[in-house]
Amino acid sequence: MNKATPDTAGPGAQRHGAAGAAAEATAFGHPRGLATLFVTEMWERFTYYGIQSILILFMVAGSGRGGLGFGDQSANAIVGLYFGGTYLLSLLGGWVADRLIGGQLAVAAGGVLITAGNGMLAAGGTRLFFLGLVFNVLGVGLLKPNVSAIVGELYPEGGSRRDAGFSIFYMGINIGSLLGPMFVPIMAQHYGWHAGFALPALGMLFGVAQFLATRRYLGSSGAAPQSTRPRSWLALWLFVAAIGALTALTLSGVLAVNAVALAARLSWAVGVLMAAYLLYMAFFGGLTGEERGRVFAMIALFAASTVFWMAYMQMFGSFTLFAQRYTDLRILGWNMPPGDTQTIDPLFVIALAPVFAALWLRLGRRGRDLSSPAKFGWGLLLMAASMLVMYVAALRVLHGSKVSLLWLTATYFLNACGELCLSPVGLSSTTKLAPARFGGQTMGLWFLTLALGSFLAGLLSGDYNAHQLATLPALYLKLFWWSALAGAVMLLITPPVKRLMGGVE
Repeated sequence: MNKATPDTAGPGAQRHGAAGAAAEATAFGHPRGLATLFVTEMWERFTYYGIQSILILFMVAGSGRGGLGFGDQSANAIVGLYFGGTYLLSLLGGWVADRLIGGQLAVAAGGVLITAGNGMLAAGGTRLFFLGLVFNVLGVGLLKPNVSAIVGELYPEGGSRRDAGFSIFYMGINIGSLLGPMFVPIMAQHYGWHAGFALPALGMLFGVAQFLATRRYLGSSGAAPQSTRPRSWLALWLFVAAIGALTALTLSGVLAVNAVALAARLSWAVGVLMAAYLLYMAFFGGLTGEERGRVFAMIALFAASTVFWMAYMQMFGSFTLFAQRYTDLRILGWNMPPGDTQTIDPLFVIALAPVFAALWLRLGRRGRDLSSPAKFGWGLLLMAASMLVMYVAALRVLHGSKVSLLWLTATYFLNACGELCLSPVGLSSTTKLAPARFGGQTMGLWFLTLALGSFLAGLLSGDYNAHQLATLPALYLKLFWWSALAGAVMLLITPPVKRLMGGVE
């Protein structure tokens, strides 16, 4: 294995020095490259959540209304597979960046794939639609873990400044998460489903162009792989060939796929993969004792993260169907598209992110900052509270009337508070706990928790039957207990997990 090293003499040294100077340029006390990554991630999230806002509605809509006419169970499973697949491939994306092409090229390539995939969704046709989903899965897998890993590289000193940087970066995520579900459903409502899918394609195209135009501000951060292995390219091309063959067989009808059964099998497979990879890193990754302890700390954090996202991902499945079928969406004479309810959560996150960033900095200056495990615990308890709100709302639906939008609003407010306790903190903690040789791959493992949470969310949503409304409150009560128990456990094990973190705050 050859460690990548910078040039130390001649023109190469001059190029590296220029790159380092670019990376050191600051704006408002943060590296200028943060703005490049902020805008790139904003447009990627615009496209991603824009698609999510209409995806399940498009699939359950009848063919007479331009949809696919799928049942709730299959549609929920496909949403879970799509959402989870993008994060599952993040592990591969981190590996590709670490071993082959570096983070910057991985981000650019991922953006190109996403743009192409969204174009396929807009073009129409069932086979092209699913092929577009495959392209999106591959593209997000390349872009998502590496753009976050590069943010971490911009703050080599770590500490509360990095947490603040990630909170700002997280605002970019949620601006995109807000604007995508805001405009895409309206476009689909007025001009048809395919026009709705076309808008995210244009957004990602702009994001790629912006990244290429301003990547110089990243300097050497993510510019080169951490290490190289001669056989890595062969392994990658074999994987791509396998994905291509499976996709071709499925789209041609030779290979029949049951989305629900596939989601169940993938849940087990991803859980085993995540645990095995972390144990491999700990015992066979050539780590020091302190690094090994940090990997064990990540196991606890990643387990908590999985439970959180299992509940959170209901936003794109059962919550959206709840908005369409059981919520009064009339606002001052305007009928809000059901997909637009997905804007409520990012709106709260954008409003509250500066508050939480300032809170962490203030507590840090006073030496009273909550540890990452404690923040995870509180995030899960807030998620449990949101599921309790939905449980009560679902009970009211059983009495035969639609409920006010305020129920979903209260749910999303609690979701947002829990998200800000867990998600940006999890991103930052992962970059700080990750062994240097496994930076991108460890970030891929973090996103693997979102993959597993997504698969489980799709399976749980499949338990809901539109013709048996009693299954609706049962779904949310189950999610309440999972979240509450996980939150309580995280708070109880905070002291030993802090010790395993080896001084990382």
